[in-house]
Amino acid sequence: MSPDSLPPGSVRSAAEVNEQIRALWLRAGGTLSAQEREEYELLVVEWAAAIRGEVIEAA
Repeated sequence: MSPDSLPPGSVRSAAEVNEQIRALWLRAGGTLSAQEREEYELLVVEWAAAIRGEVIEAA
């Protein structure tokens, strides 16, 4: 599932997104196609937002 296909307001944990990033790299064999690169970039943005949310929540 791509990050933009999530329902509005749905937030995944950084760990969940990180798992997806790892799976993407494994599927790609270490070399991303243009489409995979797009997916990776979206996932990294989502992961960063999740990390920020977790840090703010912890504070």
